[in-house]
Amino acid sequence: MEETIIMKDENGESVEFYVLEETRIHGKNYLLVTDAKEDEDGECYILRDMSGAEDPEALYEFVEDDGELDGLFRIFSELLGDADVDLEK
Repeated sequence: MEETIIMKDENGESVEFYVLEETRIHGKNYLLVTDAKEDEDGECYILRDMSGAEDPEALYEFVEDDGELDGLFRIFSELLGDADVDLEK
């Protein structure tokens, strides 16, 4: 079963993302997610876990800083090197 997370968009609508990979860097958790089901083309996004230990639910934000995205993209590309996933910037 694929792991998914559901987030709210700016209109309050629920959007489902499929988790492709996750990693922890400098004490922060990051997720590589996509909006497409398996065997479909879709957009990939990198999310940073902003929740604290006391938070009952995870709180994610999109990584938008270009420098941070470049570094994370390289890491996720290496982690998915053997998987059947094509990542493009």
